[in-house]
Amino acid sequence: MNIMRNRLPGTRPKRIRKASVNRNNLKIATIEGIPSTIFQVLLQGQFLTGFLLYLGASSSQIGFVLALTTLVNVAQIGVAFLIQKLPSRKWAMVIFTGLHRLLWGATGLVPFLFPKEHWVTAFIILYTTAFISSTAGGMLWNSVISDLVPARVRGRYFGIRNTFLNALGSLVMYGGGVMLDRYPGSQGFLIIYIVVWVCAIANIIVFCFYPDVPFEKSEEKSFLPMFRKPLHDKLFMKSTLFLAAWLLLQNLTVPLYSYVMLQLLNINYETLSLLNVSQTVFMMASFYVWGNLNAKYSNKRLLLWTLPIIALSSLMWGMLSVLPMLPVLFAAHIIFGMGVGGFNQLAFNFIIGDTPKKERPMYMAMYAALTGLAAFFGPLLGGRIYEWIVDWPEWTQIYGMQIIVGVLMLTLALLLGRRILRDE
Repeated sequence: MNIMRNRLPGTRPKRIRKASVNRNNLKIATIEGIPSTIFQVLLQGQFLTGFLLYLGASSSQIGFVLALTTLVNVAQIGVAFLIQKLPSRKWAMVIFTGLHRLLWGATGLVPFLFPKEHWVTAFIILYTTAFISSTAGGMLWNSVISDLVPARVRGRYFGIRNTFLNALGSLVMYGGGVMLDRYPGSQGFLIIYIVVWVCAIANIIVFCFYPDVPFEKSEEKSFLPMFRKPLHDKLFMKSTLFLAAWLLLQNLTVPLYSYVMLQLLNINYETLSLLNVSQTVFMMASFYVWGNLNAKYSNKRLLLWTLPIIALSSLMWGMLSVLPMLPVLFAAHIIFGMGVGGFNQLAFNFIIGDTPKKERPMYMAMYAALTGLAAFFGPLLGGRIYEWIVDWPEWTQIYGMQIIVGVLMLTLALLLGRRILRDE
């Protein structure tokens, strides 16, 4: 035993300690995701649309709210520069993510604090302020997590983390839908927000346990030279602009699916939750498939492969004209889950894996800003279009928009995507 101890000093104990530190850091990041997932699932998607309808919002106002989260991503460019000046990324992350959680949770107080005619306006103000804070917090979290997770286990870790948290999100989504059907209106949303407030506080507390990992700062000290770095990267910019155009088309209809199903198809919350759960389950299953394919093929090539799948999910809505409603909607959601799961995972890998480490914050900010602008105008324009065609035949609102958008997305993928997202 003493011989073994004499042979190992300076080597194995150090590796064991480093491995245990890494495992502890990854455990914290996973635990933090639990209250964060519950919080966000109950405040977005069908629950956000339902709460806005309860407050009296129109389709264009719903589209505007859904688009706001991406518009504020433009501010990440400034945040990417400012974090180079921070002595600690951790506490700035805690402050901004904490503000986001508290302000977004405060939207549940709107019916108690304001007259009914001001409910939607008050919600939009609180929601906008929350996501301005989220822009800084999200940028800092992406920067921290990309340094926190070792490159050699990044794909496997995010695959496991995403699968676990999406499974949790599916259960929360279904449970929330059942509860809203049982307690419709103000009582149901009050219960939702009580859970949200508890998770917001828990999430902030866990964020405080994140390590303050070392930060490799940009070699550029001034804003303009740092800003120009991604702009001068032609391959990065071509790919990013193409993906921004894609998200503009996709978000014309996808964020408004809940509006169409709740308002036009009169689907209840429990059924809507089951549709979204089926989408999430197949999205989780796709993480494993896309992760294995990513070991053989590049991020950009696989991104291209996800695009026709997403387009097909939009085209599937056209089958409502000849087939029963629920089988068509389940098929459309399942196909979309398979496609968007790969898209989101591969886009994230593209940003943190195919960009220079020291300049990564500005690259991430540029990607978020350009795709955020596109994703902002998508649901905003989509919501406006639904108002323009309100007097048209009902089928144009239920599946006509999806067919047109699906054809445009498929055309974009086949004509431009094959040229831009090819391996160099």
